[in-house]
Amino acid sequence: MTATISLADAPAKPGQYWQWQGHEIYYVHAGEPRSDRPPLLLVHGFGASTDHWRKNVADLAADFDVWAIDLLGFGRSEKADRVYSGELWREQLHDFITEVIGEPAVLAGNSLGGYASLCVAAGEPQSVRGLVLLNSAGPFSDDPRVQKPNPVKAFIGKVFRSVLLQPLPSYLIFQNARRKSTIRKTLQRVYVDQSAVTDQLVEDIYRPSCDRGASRVFASVFKSPRGDTLDVLLEQMECPLLTIWGQGDPWMNTGDRSAKFRQYYPTLTEHFLGAGHCPHDESPKEVDQIIRQWMDDTVTKG
Repeated sequence: MTATISLADAPAKPGQYWQWQGHEIYYVHAGEPRSDRPPLLLVHGFGASTDHWRKNVADLAADFDVWAIDLLGFGRSEKADRVYSGELWREQLHDFITEVIGEPAVLAGNSLGGYASLCVAAGEPQSVRGLVLLNSAGPFSDDPRVQKPNPVKAFIGKVFRSVLLQPLPSYLIFQNARRKSTIRKTLQRVYVDQSAVTDQLVEDIYRPSCDRGASRVFASVFKSPRGDTLDVLLEQMECPLLTIWGQGDPWMNTGDRSAKFRQYYPTLTEHFLGAGHCPHDESPKEVDQIIRQWMDDTVTKG
């Protein structure tokens, strides 16, 4: 009898490369096209990659045509010398859906990947059948830091950015941030289930930091132009929206953000889980089942 492999032990599925605007973009594909469900495209957060979705890809492939992609600058994709922004990743994801997947998809994004996916849903609605946001990054326009930033904090932030963007300080900060011990400590702060912070997870995040140009991307993200706020993007969007919140996320007040999302998109569906900033990796079975049910109840019946 063949032993059943748990999701925690599921290996990352080998992927392939796609040429986009002269850059190498890595992606993973599993499952088969289905007539009853649209394709599902998974988008990672800052510093992560397709590997962060390996449990979900393994679990969802039986029920979906599943894709996962490394955003330009992350994972196994090229660390290009570009101005990184929501607009850049919106173009990348839209072109990937159009050129590679070949039909509108449901996007599921965590953290930064959530913001990038929302940019696609708002700006390229013809490419998106539905949107799943898992502890999505991005501010609302009435956030005090956006509306009326504290002068002292604004000054300190400006100084920090100017220092960070200098080659030597930027390099030193990056070298500390990419240490395996630092990565592990950061993950332990944002995961509720400490057993999910494995050596493999640390290695998956560490490995891309060794690529040529990784330190430049790290600095570039901090000097990226501010994109549209979440409320502006939500007001442009029309597709079904599912929000999944890891309530133990120390980086965001999920209760307040949930209320804001409901204010600007009252037709959304939402779920709260006892997880941290990356619920898809910490509680994959729960997240996958929520996506399955929502897809059947809301997207395919819409």
